Amino acid sequence: MDWSIASILTLDGITNGAVYALLALALVLVFAVTRVIFIPQGEFVAYGALTLALLQLGQVPGTVWLLLALALAAAVLDAVAGLRRGLGAGAVALSSAKALAFPLAVVAFAWWAAPRQLPLLVQSLLTLAIVTPLGPLLYRLAYEKLADATVLVLLIVSVGAHFALTGLALVFFGAEGFRNPSFWDARFAAGPLMLSGQTLIIFMVSIALIVALFLFFERTLRGKALRATAVNRLGARLMGISTSGAGKMSFGLAAFMGALSGLLIGPTTTMFYDSGFLIGLKGFVAAIVGALASYPSAALGALFVGLIESFGSFYASALKEVIVFTLIIPVLLWRSFQHGHHDEEE
Repeated sequence: MDWSIASILTLDGITNGAVYALLALALVLVFAVTRVIFIPQGEFVAYGALTLALLQLGQVPGTVWLLLALALAAAVLDAVAGLRRGLGAGAVALSSAKALAFPLAVVAFAWWAAPRQLPLLVQSLLTLAIVTPLGPLLYRLAYEKLADATVLVLLIVSVGAHFALTGLALVFFGAEGFRNPSFWDARFAAGPLMLSGQTLIIFMVSIALIVALFLFFERTLRGKALRATAVNRLGARLMGISTSGAGKMSFGLAAFMGALSGLLIGPTTTMFYDSGFLIGLKGFVAAIVGALASYPSAALGALFVGLIESFGSFYASALKEVIVFTLIIPVLLWRSFQHGHHDEEE
């Protein structure tokens, strides 16, 4: 291997690592706030890429109807809970109307916009508007009632949610793969490297989002509420912070980051209905490097995973997935020896 090949592989690894970093940060955020090992994170990546692909074809994506169905189910549950608390029918109806307003507006706009072949940027924003609300709705329907359950129970629910979302993806998008158009077709030469505009967009968007998350957690009240919930759920509840609201927000951020990752990698690889699972697992390996608690360690772990994947594909292309996932074994052993074993805190 000469220097030019090593440079190309390093660039490819860093590019993939930037996307894995977004997924790793989302996984760390969700686990810190809700104790959920969010296996379906990868499905939001596939939903983002494939929703945009169907919009490009002038079709209404199935995720639109999934959004509507989940919103209606959540509204019914909230209405029943409101009536049980003694709220009047008028107050319940008003609350349900407010909860359904945004999903219905997104569904109506998507139904109108799909056949009109709007610009790529508008379709991308519509994709984010469709996929992002699926996160809070999934939390409301699958996790909220089990918020105080053990990590194992929450993991089992995550496995079930993963299989459900993967099956729905097959129904919505079919078994055919899609590759989205690039957001920027320019190419730049830098010595032996050839930088594409899409690669630069991945770098800029990833860095911008990481900085935005840092400012969100450090400077905003909602961000500080999420941090407080991550540190101590009971203490946050006693201080008047809604842990349910924090859970929905963390799932919303995770869905947004997953959908955005799908938009970023859609032009660089062919996406299938089940492609998100492997991508999400690589983000999970990176999150494990950070012990599902440290954001900087998870980001660095994601870059390391991307580099290992890139160089592993050069030396043993058929075993690159095995090489990446084998990384988790020494990391878990090191964490086990470092911290020992203790009973889970209830």
